Amino acid sequence: MARPDLKDRFNRWLDHLSDERRLADKTLIAYERDVRQFLQFLAGHLGGPPGLADLRDLKPSDFRGFMARRRRDGAQSRSLARGMAGIRSFLKFLEKRGEVNAAASDAIRPPRQARSLPKPVAVRDAVDVTSGDLAMETEAWVEARNAAVLTLLYGCGLRISEALSLTGRTAPKKGAKSMRIIGKGGKERIVPILPVVTESIEAYLKLCPHAVTANSPLFRGVRGGPLNPRAVQLAMEKLRGVLGLPDSATPHALRHSFATHLLAGGGDLRTIQELLGHASLSSTQIYTEIDATRLLEAYDKAHPRR
Repeated sequence: MARPDLKDRFNRWLDHLSDERRLADKTLIAYERDVRQFLQFLAGHLGGPPGLADLRDLKPSDFRGFMARRRRDGAQSRSLARGMAGIRSFLKFLEKRGEVNAAASDAIRPPRQARSLPKPVAVRDAVDVTSGDLAMETEAWVEARNAAVLTLLYGCGLRISEALSLTGRTAPKKGAKSMRIIGKGGKERIVPILPVVTESIEAYLKLCPHAVTANSPLFRGVRGGPLNPRAVQLAMEKLRGVLGLPDSATPHALRHSFATHLLAGGGDLRTIQELLGHASLSSTQIYTEIDATRLLEAYDKAHPRR
């Protein structure tokens, strides 16, 4: 992939991302893969593994050529943009060490991405999905478990990974007003807890046949191991079929619904940002577009001069 000097810097960069910047595992894996692909691309042009000196000679055309190759291989705009982000991160790391100049990569604009709005479910549908009253599972404890997980996603705006990372110790207890969540990149946030959330978890724990200790996973699979995210997705697929919901009604859509319904009810955008654990307000602002889109749709349907 690269000569020893560049391979050494590559490994140091990965350690920096993991230990100092504490990037999420998925982001770290994606960045590593993207930079490896770029170095392999350079190796093809150079006729051999690139070294540190080769990165000093990079031109904007080298990055354009790489993106063109990736595009021919079927990469979409989102993947190309993330790939350039990873490459820039690596070059910036080397630039701070005084070993390269990252100006050439800064001259490249990432490809435009089609902006797609999150698709929340309606309030009534969200309530039905989290009720646990539809008798979708043959075992009552599994039904209660699924309802508890989905209630956490909608009632607290959690990601699936955050809900499934809860243990007997960190699970919200009866009477609790809030809980501490460790989100992406190890970022902590405090999430308020509705009574319906703790009630749903208590109902699950009363029926769960597996012992939930302080350090064990709160949510268990049928055989007693940690609950797999795929099981939650499959449960949601069943619910979609019964309730006649679109394919966009996924577990993650419940998190979108949490934010959208709060905003529609007068919630403050900054507060919603904190509740979701978004690092940037721009990530949260997309929900204002959903709200505006729905308002216009209602206007078009209801206005007497339509």
